[in-house]
Amino acid sequence: MKHILRSIFVALAAAAWLPAQADLNIFATVPEWAALAQELGGGEVRVYSATTAQQDPHRVEARPSLIAKARSADLVIATGAELEVGWLPLVIQQAANPKIRAGQPGYFEAASFVPLLGKPARLDRAEGDVHPAGDPHIQTDPRNIARVATELASRLAQIDPSHAAQYRARHAQFAARWSAAIAGWEKQAAALKGVPVVVQHKAFAYLEAWLGLREIAALEPKPGMEPTTAHLSAVLDTLKQTPAKMVIRAAYQSPRASDWLAERGQVKSVALPFTVGGTDAAKDLFGLFDDTIARLLKGAS
Repeated sequence: MKHILRSIFVALAAAAWLPAQADLNIFATVPEWAALAQELGGGEVRVYSATTAQQDPHRVEARPSLIAKARSADLVIATGAELEVGWLPLVIQQAANPKIRAGQPGYFEAASFVPLLGKPARLDRAEGDVHPAGDPHIQTDPRNIARVATELASRLAQIDPSHAAQYRARHAQFAARWSAAIAGWEKQAAALKGVPVVVQHKAFAYLEAWLGLREIAALEPKPGMEPTTAHLSAVLDTLKQTPAKMVIRAAYQSPRASDWLAERGQVKSVALPFTVGGTDAAKDLFGLFDDTIARLLKGAS
């Protein structure tokens, strides 16, 4: 009996020294929201990102592995504004997890808390990959990250009230650091105001609005459509009349069209991380914007 009691005591003592297990399983559709959830959740959350920075977030397959992760999720964090419309509804349906269905506290859409740009005047799929609610690429403006962080911290506290104080504290710390970082980025990027740029895909409206970049043209004839030789030639003609400093693209995109224009139009081709993990320097949300500003300034020089 003494031997049994001693074994139980040893087991309990050992368990007391084991690291606490995360209480909340979070399924984020894209790396930026996975990174934000980790910032706010700390050790109370276990975060899974359904995509990487090297994937086109518009085009994702509803793989069995994603369905399995969603099945055990307590919270889904999506961008919304139809960014994930081609795959996330199917993942959630197949997961059969009532906690993460749309309308439940376990389903969170970041775009719902941000003033959306680029709402189309008319809905016509012939115009390419149009988003009826507006442009979903809200993560390219850090002020939007701040807006989403406030709402996400509240949602975490709602679905995990036992750690509400920790989520509030982490949000306060993050918000202070983030506000200071934005001020620093804006000071560094002052020289970018009014700089003319070409974009490969129309995915930088929020970045342009934040920094005052001036978009001259887009390499895709319509959103989501591969650049054609005829359209690239037309863009090149445009640059002869209205020169640009650089052509920018997301890290996940092929550089072929941007490099074609850069070579012939005497502009710089600049790959931006676009999300966390897009470049070696963009290891977290702070690195994402540190590297974005640095690359834009180099392109404008």
